[in-house]
Amino acid sequence: MTGRKRGRRRQPRRQRPQLQPRFRPQHQRQQWLRLQPQLRQQLHQSGPRSAVVAAAQDEHTLQAVLAARRDGLIHPILVGPPDQLRPLLDRLGASVPDEDLVPAGTEAECAARAVALVRQGRGSLLIKGRLSTGALLGAVVDRAGGIRGDGLLSHVAILEVPAYHKLLYITDGGLVVAPGLEEKRAILRNALSLCRFLGYERPKAAALCAAETVSPRMPETGDAAALREEGERGDFGPCLVEGPISLDLATSAEAARLKGYCSPVAGDADILLVPSIAAGNLLGKALYGLAGGKMAGVVLGASVPIALNSRGASWEEKYNPILICTAMSRR
Repeated sequence: MTGRKRGRRRQPRRQRPQLQPRFRPQHQRQQWLRLQPQLRQQLHQSGPRSAVVAAAQDEHTLQAVLAARRDGLIHPILVGPPDQLRPLLDRLGASVPDEDLVPAGTEAECAARAVALVRQGRGSLLIKGRLSTGALLGAVVDRAGGIRGDGLLSHVAILEVPAYHKLLYITDGGLVVAPGLEEKRAILRNALSLCRFLGYERPKAAALCAAETVSPRMPETGDAAALREEGERGDFGPCLVEGPISLDLATSAEAARLKGYCSPVAGDADILLVPSIAAGNLLGKALYGLAGGKMAGVVLGASVPIALNSRGASWEEKYNPILICTAMSRR
């Protein structure tokens, strides 16, 4: 909540046409149950992709990986301690060829060996297992042996929240700590690229702030206004960018109506561009935990897509980013 706003009130802008995603489920919802078969249909046209799993000694991760193998999506290479991996595989009634079990002990060793396999061309995507995000991404961005791409690495949390009518794409709550304007441009481009890949013709992005007016005391509001102007110029391709805009206005048409805020993004945002990693992390965990949402995490900008979920996620939640990253690896 903020106090009384200062400065001139922004005038409502003329409504712009609202285009729907190419994949438009019933009741205006684009949920995982509808998204999964669409992606699987694309993937069945070719064979499974090689996927490297860093620190695979995690039951939920293995369940998701084995389900993806069963569905013909991936050929997994498991990196981790063999004395922990083999009992888990036995308990799950699964087997993996010896050549696809790569021994590693500590988190750092698991991350380094997994990334090295990708660098050697043995993996088309990377899957996070039972290790910290920092350990895995430290190996990914390592200057000597990492797999950093040409652009900025950023995290997108894709959430299905019961109270919202479609999927939300929150970015960046996992990688870039305090992005400046240039970094926010790259983060937004990554998220837009993901949405377009998933079938959105004109994604709607909300540059979140605590207020809807530009204030020198809140630099993120100036960044948000700049991104909106660049979006209107077409700098980001087909999309709608709004900002500065608060979370309630971005996700509630009723709140926008009551506050007299007119924008085609209001109450219908796809992408929530947060001002800092703290804001994104708190928002994502609130929607995931307290609001009962389902989440899939992906990292964009590396040489291969990275499936990255919380270590506490269920196997079903870990399956979804594997599916998305497998599809993206075929681009």
